[in-house]
Amino acid sequence: MNDPVISQELAIAAMLGLIGGVIPGPVITAIFTDILRSGFSGSLRIIGIAFVTESLVAVVSLVLFTWLGLPEGFFRGLSFAGAVILIWIGLSIWKVGSLDTGERLSFTFWKIILMILSNGVLWTYWITICIPKAILLEGHVRLGAYWFMGTVQLGWLVSTLLVSFIFSRFRGLLSRPAVIPLVFKIFSLAFLYFAADMIYKSIRYFTG
Repeated sequence: MNDPVISQELAIAAMLGLIGGVIPGPVITAIFTDILRSGFSGSLRIIGIAFVTESLVAVVSLVLFTWLGLPEGFFRGLSFAGAVILIWIGLSIWKVGSLDTGERLSFTFWKIILMILSNGVLWTYWITICIPKAILLEGHVRLGAYWFMGTVQLGWLVSTLLVSFIFSRFRGLLSRPAVIPLVFKIFSLAFLYFAADMIYKSIRYFTG
């Protein structure tokens, strides 16, 4: 892989992943929420599930885009279902008053997967930004598209682990009884904001 185009595109892929891992969103909010309950080690479960699921989204979106040619509108429509899930999660977190009510903070395996798979913005991100660049790399090296996708995901994993670890260093301060209700209401509002943003962008797409 001495081709300068390959090196440049893989560097861009790594940067896309690194930036994507620290951009506020439903996944990083869920990770932060779980860190307060069970610490950094406990959040690794969500990070692992998110990594595998988003990698699956990357591969499937590549296949769907190149083989089936599904329109962007299909994935924008998916955002409405994703918004409902985020509202559901946000309302459940709003009720948390202490870390003793752990059942209300439960991010089950399927809840995490549904939250990610129904995020039409994520699918659109891959289809409109990552896939065109991945296909470009395919013309320079065998399986280049998958090299590109894998590099993006590796960058995402590194930055997500790093920002989660940094956040966990503040767990002691944020876990104080007087602070907990406020912190979780902020997380709840974050989920509701992401839901509203998904709905707004999808409506604007269909009506614009």
